[in-house]
Amino acid sequence: MAKKAEGHQYEWQRNHLWEDEITILKNIAEEAGLIETVKWGGIVYTYKGKNVVGIGGFKDFFTLWFFKGVFLNNKAGVLINANEENTKSLRQWRFTHKKDIDSNLVLQYLLEAVEIENAGLEVKPEKKQTVIPALLQDALDKNKDLALAFNQLAPYKQREYCEHIAGAKREETRLSRLEKCTDGILKGKGLNDKYR
Repeated sequence: MAKKAEGHQYEWQRNHLWEDEITILKNIAEEAGLIETVKWGGIVYTYKGKNVVGIGGFKDFFTLWFFKGVFLNNKAGVLINANEENTKSLRQWRFTHKKDIDSNLVLQYLLEAVEIENAGLEVKPEKKQTVIPALLQDALDKNKDLALAFNQLAPYKQREYCEHIAGAKREETRLSRLEKCTDGILKGKGLNDKYR
């Protein structure tokens, strides 16, 4: 039997539109032996402390999203990748009516998701290649202190600076961004350190 996370209120913004439907999905998740919790303001079910499936309501649909859905057989063809550019593992099953819920099929998918967790399957994150924009590379070539400081930054911090500078559409904006970033690089700070 699933346990409900204590002391949490659900903050998922559209669950109120699908209360009965979400209750049905939650009951099926409980039947699969998953533990209910709240993460990122939404309902998430776990197995042995690992995220298995989330349940939530949106304006036009309610959904299950399987954290390792890429490994599911998906014989019924119900799963989609809701964000092809950024999502490698997550798969979503969308519903628009209570009658769309096939309890037995949902339970099969949930039990298969538990098997995937037991097998330890996971998608390894891809190593992102840092592409240094020509403008920044030119500045690094001309200023050895800047180059040394940049090379001492963690790869993700280097990538943040590169993407920030290269992301500007106009040349003058790229130049302005480079000028503003130089001090942070020399101080060994990441572009977004103040938000961490």
